[in-house]
Amino acid sequence: MATESGHAMSPGAIALENVTLAFGEGRNAVTALQSLSLTLRPGDFLSVLGPSGCGKSSLINTIAGFQRPQAGEVRVDGEQVVRPGPDRGVVFQQPTLFPWKLVWQNVDFGLKFRNVRRAQRDQMVDEILRKVGLSEFGRHYPAQLSGGMQQRVGLARVLVNKPRVMLMDEPFSSLDAQTRLMMQELLLEVWTEYGMTVLFVTHDIDEAIYLGSQVAVLTRRPGRLKALFDVPLPRPRTIDTLVSKDFMKLKRTCMDLLREEMLGAPAATERRGRDSNLARDRLLVESADVAA
Repeated sequence: MATESGHAMSPGAIALENVTLAFGEGRNAVTALQSLSLTLRPGDFLSVLGPSGCGKSSLINTIAGFQRPQAGEVRVDGEQVVRPGPDRGVVFQQPTLFPWKLVWQNVDFGLKFRNVRRAQRDQMVDEILRKVGLSEFGRHYPAQLSGGMQQRVGLARVLVNKPRVMLMDEPFSSLDAQTRLMMQELLLEVWTEYGMTVLFVTHDIDEAIYLGSQVAVLTRRPGRLKALFDVPLPRPRTIDTLVSKDFMKLKRTCMDLLREEMLGAPAATERRGRDSNLARDRLLVESADVAA
């Protein structure tokens, strides 16, 4: 299998099977995810939408190995996830950099922890800083950088370890519109070149469609899969993509699905299942219209 650029694709298949994740016990227990099943092929770019509090961040943490589900399994390339690992990189909403370390030291940290030789580390750090446009800022401290540049450092710190899977939890939400678009374009360039599997959580419908090859919409808490559909918009995507007729069709569909979850009355399990099937049927038809 190959990426859209034609390069060889790295592994990174993700499979969630009936995953249920809850916090607390007894009457105080809160179920974040319930019976969630989801599959990503190597090299997929899945955007995840859902109402606030529906378990999107919990989904990231479960795949990353930070939290163990009470039921079900999470597998990456067939191996059950039981703990964090370098094969799964996580980019958070805030860059979470070490403020006392220089930019190159922040990027170098994971390689040093894995006992990679110094000469090889230097080469890898130089390469990834050049890739994200920070070659001139390697000896700056995070506080000396703008928010967008700090997020680039966070992205570089993950990419330098060449993960099979990249998990991104609203990484651009705190950026201004122009910087956000630049970071989206950078992410697409990196994904096309490296071919890793990306699961990208966002509240922004435009961002989800613009970036993703697929979009998953979760129900409100407890999070289940409400709809999953392809984004058949051609790549490379540009600013013109954001105002195209086909883009607007997909955006309206996502808005309708989210509105159903945010404004609808609590539904029984049976009704929720019927609604999900109807939503998927509608999406298949509309996605086919866009592809045509």
